[in-house]
Amino acid sequence: MIKDVQNQKDNRNIPIQKVGVKDVEIPLKIKRKSQDNKDLLEVVYALAKMSVALPSHYKGTHMSRFIEILNKYQKESLNCDDIENVLFDMKKKLNAKSAYVKFAFKYFIKKQAPKSKLSSMMCYDCAFEGEADEDDNYKFYLITKVPITTLCPCSKEISDFGAHNQRALLKIKVSYDNDKEIWLEDLIELAQSCASSEIYPLLKREDEKYVTEHAYQNPKFVEDVIREIVEKLDKTDIINFYEVEIEAQESIHNHNAWAYQKCYK
Repeated sequence: MIKDVQNQKDNRNIPIQKVGVKDVEIPLKIKRKSQDNKDLLEVVYALAKMSVALPSHYKGTHMSRFIEILNKYQKESLNCDDIENVLFDMKKKLNAKSAYVKFAFKYFIKKQAPKSKLSSMMCYDCAFEGEADEDDNYKFYLITKVPITTLCPCSKEISDFGAHNQRALLKIKVSYDNDKEIWLEDLIELAQSCASSEIYPLLKREDEKYVTEHAYQNPKFVEDVIREIVEKLDKTDIINFYEVEIEAQESIHNHNAWAYQKCYK
């Protein structure tokens, strides 16, 4: 019989909060928002991160079992709806009190330029995240990072002409009741609505003129952006938790502007 080192006793009396595998490359099947209530399924390339809580008396966890669990749900493709089942399988097979999983992926949305109406694909960094605690409470999180433009109100106010603007990254993480659903498309649109201007993958001259002037007419600090997104999230009844972070890559400073807000509703 081959010796099982992981199950040997550890005498240091130190439990580990999270231990597991990360950057596991997998195909993830996700649902896209549909205009006619039909399920639109798409397979995306995702990186999986999986962990469990390790009791102090175990020397190690069984890393191979994480991959075995993923393989179980990937006979066709791992579906985002399987995340809860994945977590409880992790708890059971690894004899753990709690489990955590995150699937990070690129999400492409066709975006139309504001004036020329030319379409191109815009890429967003997104993720599904799940947790199951020792009382078998399940929590799901939807995460997206949305690039936007901010234009400085102070710069506009004090300058005879022009104002400095910059690309900012708005990160939103939300949780909601298991019987509800929020689409990535809607969360991304919500983020973009709070910017001085949206960012587009393809712009012709008439589009660039519009975007530049639109940003100038909508100056916003990072504080303005985060307050606007918080107001809108507070009014979304099905959301019971949110975490919002914005970082602006300043164009005239050697540092970035940053703001953060978290709320349990």
